[in-house]
Amino acid sequence: MTNDLGESAVNAAEHYLERRGQLPDGTVYLIRTPHDWNGILIRDLDLVSGSADPVRTDRFQDMVHRGYAVAGTERHRLRQWQYDPVREIQNLDIVLDLFEAEWGKPRLVLQYGCSGGGHVALAVAEAFSERIDGSIAKGTHTPVWLMNTFLDGWLALKTLLTEYYVKAGFGDADDLRITNLPNDGSANANAHGMHGKLPDAWRNAFQAAHATQDGKARMALAFAIGQWSPWLGFDSEEPDFDDADALQESIFLSAMQMAQSPGGEARIMFENAAQGQQLSWNNDVDYRDYFSNAATAFKSAVEDLYDKSGLDLESDIAMINDSPRIEASEHALAFWKQPGRNIYGDPKIPVLRLHMIGDYQVPYSLVQGYADALAANGKTGMARIAFVTSTGHCNFLASESAAAIETMVERIDTGEWPDTSPENLNVRAKSLISEQDARFTALGPYAVQRFNRTWLPH
Repeated sequence: MTNDLGESAVNAAEHYLERRGQLPDGTVYLIRTPHDWNGILIRDLDLVSGSADPVRTDRFQDMVHRGYAVAGTERHRLRQWQYDPVREIQNLDIVLDLFEAEWGKPRLVLQYGCSGGGHVALAVAEAFSERIDGSIAKGTHTPVWLMNTFLDGWLALKTLLTEYYVKAGFGDADDLRITNLPNDGSANANAHGMHGKLPDAWRNAFQAAHATQDGKARMALAFAIGQWSPWLGFDSEEPDFDDADALQESIFLSAMQMAQSPGGEARIMFENAAQGQQLSWNNDVDYRDYFSNAATAFKSAVEDLYDKSGLDLESDIAMINDSPRIEASEHALAFWKQPGRNIYGDPKIPVLRLHMIGDYQVPYSLVQGYADALAANGKTGMARIAFVTSTGHCNFLASESAAAIETMVERIDTGEWPDTSPENLNVRAKSLISEQDARFTALGPYAVQRFNRTWLPH
């Protein structure tokens, strides 16, 4: 079968029928339907790129191997300048139309995705659920929430660490920008990471601060205020919260990892989305309250590091509170509060949300904000949350993905959630892919008192 939107072909080696094409706006799409299709379709924003990524392709191969059809898209080449999850959802609906025209209406449709694809999964569950039966959201960003929690930590870093950068002779304070970033091509085309003077300046600032005991303490304070994980460095060992020095060393490695994206991962993309208007603000924030909301074990470690440094913790928090404030653009907030662009904790279909504790692109604390929103809306029973012990971003194992899918199918078919404790999810994952040990875990000492940046505008 062929038409102007794509062509179908049998992949004899993989035993599935594949259809690949391009949507009217240039977005590439892909559909794979196994010959022994079980009647369930899994829809993913990132199927095209994920199927070609050596780190992620095994999860999609496993889905098709177990009888699931998969359908989805690739990120549009202009996404860095025109990001809009609503448009992405509309494109996924076109792909679903194409699937149904060729293979018929599925018994179940699951929305599945990570990062921006995870945001789409949560947004579909709240505002576009008519054709979807359940959502699996992994490593999920929520734009305004994400940029605000990044603003808090980066503002604290800029306020507290600039002096080390200047004293070391690297340059002046203007080198350490965190908002209104240069739209000059220094951001990578996929909007993740930058190159050039700005990230280099921040690496120098972190190294200069890390050479002193007070700089180490101040870096830890910034991470606690931002509600970021202290464990973000690739291939690093998970730190012991009871060992303040080891925790700080992990924070330094994490800061060097985050230096590739000053102001927060993909900030330029989020700022571009609303015509370059600012979506972050802190003009109404008391950073003393924000520190008090940090994880209890993390606060204790920060206090220990400050005792060793001889600095006064309250004075440093006051210094952050006295720093210049940032106001958001009303135009930007009017754009981001629309259904599909923000999350309100009001799902109409079951949601299973997974997150890695050491996710450097999306702090795990956003998940706790989502849980608070669910509780406020009386929707706690509609969702389950699970955490995974890992650094990186979206590098979930195929076994963890498989366990999430089977859990969701059981929830939809029975109307009741199965046991989603870490222990049970690990057992389920092992039963599906025996050669992989899944890494589901309790949040434990990482749990914050309350997420600081939940945004639920009317």
